[in-house]
Amino acid sequence: MEEDCPNRTYTDPSVLAAIANREPWADQEMDPTRINWAERQAAALIWFEVVDGRPVNPRERTGIRYGRNLLGHWGEQVCADALVTLTDAAGHRWLLMVERGDGLGWALPGGKVDPGETPREGAIRELAEETGLHLPHAHWKAGSARYVPDPRASDEAWMVTVPLRTHLGVYFTRPWPLVQGSDDARRAAWVRANTYADLVDYLADTDGGRLFAAHHDLLREALDTKETP
Repeated sequence: MEEDCPNRTYTDPSVLAAIANREPWADQEMDPTRINWAERQAAALIWFEVVDGRPVNPRERTGIRYGRNLLGHWGEQVCADALVTLTDAAGHRWLLMVERGDGLGWALPGGKVDPGETPREGAIRELAEETGLHLPHAHWKAGSARYVPDPRASDEAWMVTVPLRTHLGVYFTRPWPLVQGSDDARRAAWVRANTYADLVDYLADTDGGRLFAAHHDLLREALDTKETP
C-alpha cells in the first residue's frame, strides 16, 4: 500500500464525528502543525520525531502518511492493558480477556489513559469498566512502555501501551472471580493460557475466536517467559 500511494491521507469519519461532537478521546485540533509538539515530546513514553510540524510514527510506516486513520489523538496515545491471571487446581494458568465490540477479536482489557491518570490507574479503571472486576488493591507489576502495532494507526497517530500484570493465586475450587463484558467489550471470559500457543488454540477451539492483532507480540512475550505463573 505504501509503495502504491506513499502520501495517502485518511482520517476515518468516526474521528471527524467525534471532533464535531467534542468527544474527549479525539484531539479537537485539525491541523497538527498548530500543536505544541515540544510539550508532547517531553511527555512521550517512546521518543518520536516531528518534521515540519507534523508527528512521525517512531516504529512503522502504515500506508497512511497523513491524517489519523481510526485514532483520534495526534502522535502518541498512551494506553494501559491489564494482564490478570489465576491458576486452577490442575496447575493451568488462565488469563482474563475480552471480546472487543468492534469485531477485531479477543484482547486484554485496557484502553487509553485519561489525563491525570497513571497507567496503573488507567488499567484498573479499564479492567473494571470492561469486565466488572475491581482490583484496586492487587499487587500490580508494570512492564516497559511498548509500541502497539495497531491496525487503526497511521504515520501520524499511534498507540503506546504500558502492560500491568497481577496474579490472583491458585483457585482450588470454583467459582472464580465473576466477569462480564461491558463498555467496549462484547464479552469477558477466563481463557486458558499456559503458553501463547495454548491461548490461541483455546480461543479457536472454544469460541472460534481470534486474537486481536495488536496484542500478539505482547502476549507471546508475557506468556512464554518464566518470570510469572
